[in-house]
Amino acid sequence: MSLMKTLGRVAAGVILAKGIGAAMQQHQQHQQGQPGQVTRNRSQGGLLGELFGNNTRPGAGGGLGDMLGQVLGGRSTGQGTRYGGPHSQGASGGLGGLLDGLTSRARTGSSSGGGGLGDLLGQLGGGTKTRSAGAGGGLGDLLGGLLGGAAAGGLAGSLAKKDSQPTNDASFGELFNDAVVKQDEPEIAPTPEQNAVAGLMLRAMIQAAKSDGTVDEAEKQRLLGKLGDDLDDEERQFIRAQMAAPVDPEALARDVPAGLESQVYLMSLLAIDLDHDDEVRYLGRLAQALKLDRPAIDEIHSQVGVANPNS
Repeated sequence: MSLMKTLGRVAAGVILAKGIGAAMQQHQQHQQGQPGQVTRNRSQGGLLGELFGNNTRPGAGGGLGDMLGQVLGGRSTGQGTRYGGPHSQGASGGLGGLLDGLTSRARTGSSSGGGGLGDLLGQLGGGTKTRSAGAGGGLGDLLGGLLGGAAAGGLAGSLAKKDSQPTNDASFGELFNDAVVKQDEPEIAPTPEQNAVAGLMLRAMIQAAKSDGTVDEAEKQRLLGKLGDDLDDEERQFIRAQMAAPVDPEALARDVPAGLESQVYLMSLLAIDLDHDDEVRYLGRLAQALKLDRPAIDEIHSQVGVANPNS
């Protein structure tokens, strides 16, 4: 499967297990007026508030997995669009919409030139035809950096090119939303660069999910099990390597290209429930390593609907 499809499945599974479950319980207790300790992860609207407000009322249809897909995929209100075509400005709803919005802002403030990482933001945000940088050594270096040391060399290029195409008219967020909703390959195949960024987001989510020290061997197996039998040996090797890697937000930040810092922080935030001091410290270290300022961090927390515990 493509790394985009893998990201869609892991995003739904990890968010459901590590974040949504705890937040849902807290929301229900609040609605029922049950006493309890106030935790740091109180929902305040945003993406999680949309999930709670639109999909947890008595009689609401669909299972929690469907609700998650509807909101993260941008279809809970009927306003999300799958693909905007060659003139798309990016996804218009769901988590993909948030990711594309952050990318668009980074592009507006970027002064980087063409080629390599300078083209990456343009390929992710929509609005122009996305073309791969090609199969040369420059692309291999880019993919290896995004996917991390565990996937360096030929494995990085192979993973990024799997189920990809050289060009498309889709933004990263549009592809991601489609993968989340379908729990399958997006209708439009990603480029190798889009796949590589999906791999970077996977790294970020897995690092964050491990930050409280509770991901044991059984949880690793459950995660791989959620991915079904579609994973080949290379994909399993990549996921296992990320699960086994030490928790190191500074190392992750060093592999994040300029303009993707906020997106990596957003995906990390969604992977945890922030009810453990180690998770709070991890997010603080990650924000510092990514050089994100307080207003940027607060805005991301507001968009998600989770109070910033480090403010």
